[in-house]
Amino acid sequence: MDDEYAKLIRRVNQPRVLIDNNACEDATVIQVDSVNKHGILLEVIQVLTDMNLIITKAYISSDGGWFMDVFNVVDNDGNKITDKEVINYIQRRIETSAGFVPSRRGTVGVMPSEEHTSIELAGTDRPGLLSEVCAVLADLHCNVVNAEIWTHNARAAAVVHVTDDSTGCAISDPKRLSTIKKLLCNVLKGSDDLKTAKTMLSTPGVMHRERRLHQMMFADRDYERVERAGVRAGVRAVEEGSSRPQVTLLNIEKDYTVITMRSKDRPKLLFDIVCTLTDMQYVVFHGMVNTGMMEAYQEFYIRHVDGLPISSEAERVRVIQCLEAGIERRASEGLELELCTEDRLGLLSDITRVFRENSLSIKRALISTKGGKAKDTFYVTDVTGNPVDPQIIDSIRRQIGQSVLQVKRNSSFAPKPPHQETTMGYFFGNLFKARTFQNFRLIRSYS
Repeated sequence: MDDEYAKLIRRVNQPRVLIDNNACEDATVIQVDSVNKHGILLEVIQVLTDMNLIITKAYISSDGGWFMDVFNVVDNDGNKITDKEVINYIQRRIETSAGFVPSRRGTVGVMPSEEHTSIELAGTDRPGLLSEVCAVLADLHCNVVNAEIWTHNARAAAVVHVTDDSTGCAISDPKRLSTIKKLLCNVLKGSDDLKTAKTMLSTPGVMHRERRLHQMMFADRDYERVERAGVRAGVRAVEEGSSRPQVTLLNIEKDYTVITMRSKDRPKLLFDIVCTLTDMQYVVFHGMVNTGMMEAYQEFYIRHVDGLPISSEAERVRVIQCLEAGIERRASEGLELELCTEDRLGLLSDITRVFRENSLSIKRALISTKGGKAKDTFYVTDVTGNPVDPQIIDSIRRQIGQSVLQVKRNSSFAPKPPHQETTMGYFFGNLFKARTFQNFRLIRSYS
């Protein structure tokens, strides 16, 4: 009865979305008012990030039964959102956004649909792993239409969408699906991993790909630190001190745990952090996000879904580790390579084989096809995690094609954000200022 009553309240009080281009000089201000429910913050942020909007500031408040958030957003070029069709679409998406399918814990899953078959992979990362996976799929006449691959802390996770090469549609034959799962599991077991890969048929439903990758990595405990082979102690110390996110926790008056974070700013950072907190069953009651000078400052007042703040040292350490992992998973480590060419069966297998033969390690990859064209992005290092020798890249480009494979960016030599000393007082002060909406230059009255 309580659940039905909550549904009734949500139907009667539909979300209200206000989008204002006059409230701020350099950003579009989006304000969302709704009945509060667990996960609604993630739903709203997911809508914004799916549209490639960059959140420059945010104010979050969901204490009690009502949810009220304000976001300052810009497009990829740093401009306001002025297209009326886009504005209307944002409004409709937020107002009708649905909840997510519950977490699934399998390490290999195959989920058929009418358009493609979705394959989930998780296991120990090693050089050449993606090449082996792609070779198996090519041998089975599975064409990769899109995929996303993350690696972090010696773990790897991937969501791959494939079609039958002969029909261009999803693979529906149960016997063939079973063979695909079996062979891919053998690939994942190839490194004598203590965390043996398991096979599972995914339950029907639609899962946001990046959301699912976070869940898979979290379930695989990628937040537990391991030493990187081939990285000198001095280099590791510099990395730990300068490039890793800084996360601190503090309990106040036994009501909330306050989390403050400082890290290099990047797209979808807020989405990754809120995903992590949601997966760990924490609720954000208040929060403030501010970005600038290549850095992002974030502060959240949280409690567990049971209503209690963090109460033990072990829990505090685990939350810090998980937030660091959530931020680092999508970090663009290494040299960014972009491949643009005609799509064909086995293309990804051939490209990743060339990378493997030249001792490149793929840290992250985004695979997409549209209209018969493949557009893939790879972030690569050498097998020890160090920057790639430019001569090797030149050799690979000559082999694949200078116009086909382009070097986009080298994040290994990207400028570090300026170091600034911050204290809890800084964050507290800015949060309480934000509650007046002065940071957003937004003046609204509510009845």
